[in-house]
Amino acid sequence: MLTLNTGRRTAKALALTLALGLGASGAAYAKNPMVGGAPMYAQKTIVENAVNSKDHTTLVAAVKAAGLVDTLNGPGPFTVFAPTNAAFAKLPPGTVENLVQPQNKATLTKILTYHVVPGVYTAKDLMALAKKGGGQGVLTTVEGEPLAVEVQGKKVLVTDQKGNTATVTIPNVMQSNGVIHVINAVLMP
Repeated sequence: MLTLNTGRRTAKALALTLALGLGASGAAYAKNPMVGGAPMYAQKTIVENAVNSKDHTTLVAAVKAAGLVDTLNGPGPFTVFAPTNAAFAKLPPGTVENLVQPQNKATLTKILTYHVVPGVYTAKDLMALAKKGGGQGVLTTVEGEPLAVEVQGKKVLVTDQKGNTATVTIPNVMQSNGVIHVINAVLMP
């Protein structure tokens, strides 16, 4: 009888260990931030994650129209400031529809690559860059023009050449080929 109880305790202990182990594994997945209702997995590329975000359908369509899918699936690393659908909706009516037309591919590519910086800059890196610059740091985009970065409280702000400012709403969405920072406005070169 003692052996049977010991066996049951061992089985219960093993079951508990397995459950805790699976729970710990589940917790690791829970660390993947949710963007647009979808988990973003660090082992996937920028594009592989972005296509699952319901908040980035306009951005994904624009990336496809500009022919940048292969680039953003490439090794990078890249830091991408990713405007949401709501950010694109703030543009004048018809702007997005016009930009995704084949004849406007060069302009669309210029705008999209203005949201991409070579290398990986986490929010902590961006804050340090701003601090080092006396309150404002500068990043050079893949497009070739600068973006200004500053910090207000715990928020990271990114300002384009035209003076438009976007706030990072979801920082540090780590990808296998870089990092995404979700922003609430479209930046213009």
